[in-house]
Amino acid sequence: MMMPSYLSGNLAPVPDEIDAHDLPVDGELPGELTGRYFRNGPNPKPGDDPGHWFVGDGMLHGIRLRDGRAEWYRNRWVRTRKFTDGAHFIGDHGVDLSAVTANTSVIRHSERIFALVENGLPYEMTPELATVGPCDFGGRLTTAMTAHPKQDPVTGELHFFGYGFMPPFLTYHRLSKAGELVESREIEVPASTMMHDFAVTEHHLLWLDLPVVFDLGREGMPYDWEESYGARIGVTPRAGGPTRWFEVDPCYVFHVGNAWEDDQGRIVLNAARYSGESFAGAWRRIGGSNDPARQAARQGGATLHRWTLDPRTGTVSEEPLDDRTIEFPTFRDDLLGTASRYLYTVGKDTIVKYDQRTGEAATRQTGGDTGEAVFVPASDSEDDGWLLSIVTTGDTSELLVLHAADLSRVASVRLPRRVPAGFHGTWLED
Repeated sequence: MMMPSYLSGNLAPVPDEIDAHDLPVDGELPGELTGRYFRNGPNPKPGDDPGHWFVGDGMLHGIRLRDGRAEWYRNRWVRTRKFTDGAHFIGDHGVDLSAVTANTSVIRHSERIFALVENGLPYEMTPELATVGPCDFGGRLTTAMTAHPKQDPVTGELHFFGYGFMPPFLTYHRLSKAGELVESREIEVPASTMMHDFAVTEHHLLWLDLPVVFDLGREGMPYDWEESYGARIGVTPRAGGPTRWFEVDPCYVFHVGNAWEDDQGRIVLNAARYSGESFAGAWRRIGGSNDPARQAARQGGATLHRWTLDPRTGTVSEEPLDDRTIEFPTFRDDLLGTASRYLYTVGKDTIVKYDQRTGEAATRQTGGDTGEAVFVPASDSEDDGWLLSIVTTGDTSELLVLHAADLSRVASVRLPRRVPAGFHGTWLED
C-alpha cells in the first residue's frame, strides 16, 4: 500500500521530542538576533494516519539564539485534549473547541504565547514549549480562533475571527493590548466556507468569502471547491457598520500579503491566489494523493495577485502581479495596514522578494525545501533586517538567516534533525 503524501518525503512526521544544545553555526549570527524562533506544523504521533495533512497533531520546533550563539533546539507536541485524551471535536455534548490540533501558527500577545489552529481555541505555551492549556479569554471566546490574527502596530490590539460549520458562520473578535476580549460581532455570510486568512487596513476589515464550502458528507477535511458559491471580498468598517461585498473571479486564498488604503480612498489587497484548477491540484496533494497522473498539478499553485476595491464606485479590479508559484507571503509586521513596499514569499526551493512599488522581484535559491521566511527588523528602514527560514535538504535541516535587503546569506544554524514541512513561524525577541 502506497504511503499517503502527508506521511512521506519532507511531510513525514518525526517520531519523538528531543533537545540539543550549542548548535553548529555556519557564518556569524548577528548579536541583535536574541530571542526564540518557533515554527508550527502537523506531526501525527507514530502510527497515526490523520487522513489529511491539515489535521495532524501540532508540533512546535524552537531554536534559541543569544549573543551570536544557537543555544538550543527542541521540539514539542502541543498537548491538546485531542492529543492527550483522544477527545473528539464533535461528541455527545456538541463541539469541543479544545479538542483540536493547534498545528498551524504561533504568536505572542500580551506576553502570552499561543499555538493556533482555525477550528478551535488557542493553546497557551511557555517559552520552553511546554503546554499550559486552552484559552477562551475568561470564557468570552465562544467560537474558534483563526490561525492568522493581526496585531495593530498603533494600538497593540489583536484582530481575529472565527468561522464554523454552524451559525454564526463568521464572527469578528478584538483583543485589547492587555489581552482582554473586548469585542465580538457577527459578520453575516450565507454558508460555512474555509476562511483561512483575512486582512486589516487602517479603517477596514477585509473578508475572503470564497468557494471552498463545508461539505458534511466529505471525509477528512470537510471542505471542497464549489464554484457555484461564487467569490467575493467583504469590507467591514473597523469602527462598526454594515459589510460591503465586492464580487471577484472564482479563486481561493490561503494567505494574504498586506492591504492598505491608497490616496484615492481605494483598498489594495495583495495575496497568494489559487485558480479553481490549481486549488484542486493542491487540495489533492495535501489530502494524500500520490497518483503520478495527478502530480502534473504540482506545476500549478498560488501566484501573487492584487485586488483594488473602490468603495466610492462599488467596483473592483484584479491583476496578476507575477506568474511564478509562491506561497506564505510575509512583510514587516509593524507596517500592517499601510502601503508597505516589500513582500517576502517562498517557492519550493527559493525565497522571492517583491518590490510592490516597482514590480521587480529578486530570487534566492536555498537548495532545499523552503519554509516561510519570517522578517526580523534591524532598524526603522523597511527592509533593513533579516529573514529566517527553515530549509530542509534530504534528512538535514538548517535555520537559514538572510539579509532582507539583498537576500545575501548571513548565517545558518545546523539543526539536530530534519524538521518536517510545516506552516508558520514567528520570532519572539527577548
